[in-house]
Amino acid sequence: MNMSWVRKLALVVLFLTMSWAHAETFTFGVLNQRSPTLTAQYWNPILDYVGKKTGVTLVMRMGKDVQETDAMTARGDYDFLYSNHVIFSHQNDTAGYRIILRPNEDAIEGQIVVPVNSPITSLSALQNKEVGFPSKTAFVGYMVPMDHLLKNDINVKVVLGGNQEGIMAQLKAGTVVAAAVNSRVMGEYAARTGFQYRVLWTSPGYRNLPISVSAKVPPSVVGLVSQALDKMDEDPIGHAVLKASADVIHQSPPYGFRASSDKDYSNYVQFYKATVLKDVGP
Repeated sequence: MNMSWVRKLALVVLFLTMSWAHAETFTFGVLNQRSPTLTAQYWNPILDYVGKKTGVTLVMRMGKDVQETDAMTARGDYDFLYSNHVIFSHQNDTAGYRIILRPNEDAIEGQIVVPVNSPITSLSALQNKEVGFPSKTAFVGYMVPMDHLLKNDINVKVVLGGNQEGIMAQLKAGTVVAAAVNSRVMGEYAARTGFQYRVLWTSPGYRNLPISVSAKVPPSVVGLVSQALDKMDEDPIGHAVLKASADVIHQSPPYGFRASSDKDYSNYVQFYKATVLKDVGP
């Protein structure tokens, strides 16, 4: 066969493949950290930017609560995913998510915090007290701080808030004496609501929630989405979108995402191997 025809045929196949990919709609799962309204206000403009940049339509999805979102993740219901739940444990064996991007920001920590005027000044003072957690699957909001408490023989009465900001609202209302939180979400919540708090304990740093992709997504689509999000902050239009979304939740710069892989999150895997918590291992 004439080589020119081979090249033409290859171009036609590539065109048809890309056209098919662009015609598809892909789901973008988001972990429940804030209310559905705030989550949509933050993510929808970013996903819309990706769609305009690439022709790939991404639709945000999340369960009614963390447990439902995690179950959907474990089943592989999402095509793309913004979460640090499930993907580092044996539950990911079926779905097979792999990390493609990370936030362009400093590490997050798990923290145990109290209202600024609380008489509690040490973790030991929390013995047998009601302490709030977002959910039992929250990594820096439950697993990391609870692991630390148990290793130091501090037993608390667990109160679950449904998501990060849910338990922060309970702490603000005084229904729990302390709360375990994601340091970044706590800071943003405090800035937005005026809540003043004091930190009793801070964990080592972990990279913030990654963006992962399911093995079922075509490589061509993965490449387009990754390229659009990677260094989105360096595109004037992209930067404006990121800043507008950040303003909704009072997120501080730097903004955006960077290319990443599972290797950047190796300390998550190390935690799962060493934790004293039950039923969360890799």
